[in-house]
Amino acid sequence: MDRVSDRADLEAGRPWPLGACWDGHGVNFALFSAHAERVELCVFDGERMRTLPLRECTDQVWHGYLAGAEPGLRYAYRVHGPDAPKRGQRFDHRRLLLDPYAREVVGRFSWRKHHDPADCLAACVVDERFDWGDDAPPLIPLASTVLYEAHVKGSSRQHPGVPEVLRGTYAGLATPAMIEHFQRLGVTAINLLPVCHFLDERHLDEKGLVNYWGYNSLAFFAPEPRYAARIGGQSVIAEFKTMVRSLHAAHLEVILDVVFNHTAESDEAGPILSFRGIDNSSYYRLPPDHLNRYENFTGCGNTLNLAHPRVLQMVMDALRYWVGVMHVDGFRFDLAATLTRDSAFLAALRQDPLLQRVKLIAEPWDIGPDGYHLGRFLPGWSEWNDRFRDDVRAFWLTHEAGAGQLAQRLAGSREVFGSSGRAPQAGINFITAHDGFTLRDLVSYQKKHNELNGEENRDGHGHNHAWNCGEEGVSTDPVVLERRRRLQRTLLATLMLSQGVPMLQSGDEIGRTQAGNNNAYCQDNAMTWLDWKNADAELIDFVAGLIDLRRRFPQLRQHRWLTGEAMVDGQPDVVWWHPAGRPMRHADWESKKLGTFGLQLAPDRPAVGKAQDGETLLCLINRDDNQASFLLPAGVWQQICDSSTQAPFAPHMREISTPRGGAQRADSQPFLIRWRDFYH
Repeated sequence: MDRVSDRADLEAGRPWPLGACWDGHGVNFALFSAHAERVELCVFDGERMRTLPLRECTDQVWHGYLAGAEPGLRYAYRVHGPDAPKRGQRFDHRRLLLDPYAREVVGRFSWRKHHDPADCLAACVVDERFDWGDDAPPLIPLASTVLYEAHVKGSSRQHPGVPEVLRGTYAGLATPAMIEHFQRLGVTAINLLPVCHFLDERHLDEKGLVNYWGYNSLAFFAPEPRYAARIGGQSVIAEFKTMVRSLHAAHLEVILDVVFNHTAESDEAGPILSFRGIDNSSYYRLPPDHLNRYENFTGCGNTLNLAHPRVLQMVMDALRYWVGVMHVDGFRFDLAATLTRDSAFLAALRQDPLLQRVKLIAEPWDIGPDGYHLGRFLPGWSEWNDRFRDDVRAFWLTHEAGAGQLAQRLAGSREVFGSSGRAPQAGINFITAHDGFTLRDLVSYQKKHNELNGEENRDGHGHNHAWNCGEEGVSTDPVVLERRRRLQRTLLATLMLSQGVPMLQSGDEIGRTQAGNNNAYCQDNAMTWLDWKNADAELIDFVAGLIDLRRRFPQLRQHRWLTGEAMVDGQPDVVWWHPAGRPMRHADWESKKLGTFGLQLAPDRPAVGKAQDGETLLCLINRDDNQASFLLPAGVWQQICDSSTQAPFAPHMREISTPRGGAQRADSQPFLIRWRDFYH
């Protein structure tokens, strides 16, 4: 970077675009603040800082142009105004503040130094030129999507096939070893936990812990630098783009978990780092009768005020930046119910031409009044379906749910998402996610074990619908271990063979454990990093086989709701079978004791070309400890998957001929799922 002359002053510049924009000759700076009295731009040259007043203010945007400035210039702001918390303002002109539109953040925030006004996070002016080559979004249909929820660092931190210098980084996630694993599984989209620049909370810092998950964002445009390998001097932005380009080349989409519901400035006792010192009453929701406090619908101390046009603009600008400049393929919105409160957020997204093509996934709740919004988002949105998680767990593990509840989840949760013309893909089905037990722990622990988080095991969910299979934690009992093995496979099969969009938590396919910690947000260590050395190869193959079944048979990816009345190739689209060989009745669905039933899916379309196109699928479900006999519908049935066996996809499984219906004894072990083809 060429040094800016000491005699240089700011020209008028322009009030758009917001942030710092280099035009090849200099940099335009634009900062929104409706209540500031004066704004100063602070630029850094090594340890030296120069202060330049932004003399122009147009429509509440303070702006100026610094001729000769180039990419690499570090800068921050000082904003003058009243320090009057009771009136909603918390200006402190001593503080150096981070630009809300910062593309790259330099420096590291320190809780030990945060009282020093000179200690700050600075933004860096960037040149975003990058050779994307022939990169193009995979544009995978939502019905064909299989999400893989992953942490940038934890995914590759211990992978022996990733070069050590790249482990735990953006570059490491896109190495051949990681891509080979994703492709082996058959997942289609990598859903990354937050990668926007975030901070560690004070209480974690005091305990020597960190915010591992990253749900504490401060800079919504800037990739988190702690995940950057910076090989060969590559910038964090270029490394992120290279990761996206590599994943796209492997036909994998990139979905970002974004946190626009709150910021890392926390509650009224939190630090002044950016938004609070720029325009507190505009950026945050404040109770009308207590302007010195914050509305806290998030449980994190504050709530971002998307009802304000400029704050909504910032969020929309950030989304467009990640899609248009960084080439990501969609977003999962943390606590998305918060974003809809008194705001035009949903309407703004719906009409945006750039964002219409990307995947939009809501976590449809927050902790505020009327905060549970499952099923209430607009067409074009998908939502995390916690009813799927709870009912599937309750059916298989605790037996608190009956066949009727499991059937609703297998069929896509129509009673939740079926209104307003939405399809089964409105539901994101999951058994586990980052927030909760891993799959292995779900069948190994009855209770949470979060003591290492330093909160005396008070944190994390207490009601998990979990079952330890007879022994808490680590076991050497072969009976317990076999139960756990089969249960994991049964739960995975239920996930992958249900209507809707499945989401697999990273590590569940290799048998990852967190030793019973169901809230490992602060554990940046071997507890949360994937243990590739001890990966369960058979489980990986099983998951890959399930995803392959889902890809092979279109009736597992319905675009229409199953009704039992629609006819396909002369058959009802779905028939629910009682083990006695008859359709299920109302009383059967009401019973929580019935743990054996069948689901028959007609071909997705009439048979043409390949025989596979005309195959009927039958799933037999048995959760009971006792043997179960099932009268099969007439036909010649070929077994293609048995989740109870060591070789679930054996190539030469048995055929069963039942011209008039006949008894077929299921495996004597519990938790059985069987799928078969039907040849006419």
